[in-house]
Amino acid sequence: MKQIIAVVKPYLAEQVVEALRRAPLEALAVREVKGYGRQKNYLEAYGDSEYALAFLPKVEIEAWVDDARVSEVVDRITQVASTGRMGDGKVFVLPTQRFEQV
Repeated sequence: MKQIIAVVKPYLAEQVVEALRRAPLEALAVREVKGYGRQKNYLEAYGDSEYALAFLPKVEIEAWVDDARVSEVVDRITQVASTGRMGDGKVFVLPTQRFEQV
């Protein structure tokens, strides 16, 4: 089993979740996060507040998937979330271990 963490632009989050709804997932979690990365120069143009100078809004989507389905799920995420511009986000794949209930 693997955990896939995708950090995407907020306006693409619903489309990514919709694409994953039909994927073979064990579980899915979605949360709003703030990101700061290579688009630092872009941040000044992002709004009027001082907070905007430090972080940009992102959405983190976590999915737990069987090992055999990881490529399929990552492909679905990148097809929907990739715009080809800086700040599209990141996708991480981590090993997980399931503990049985006692």
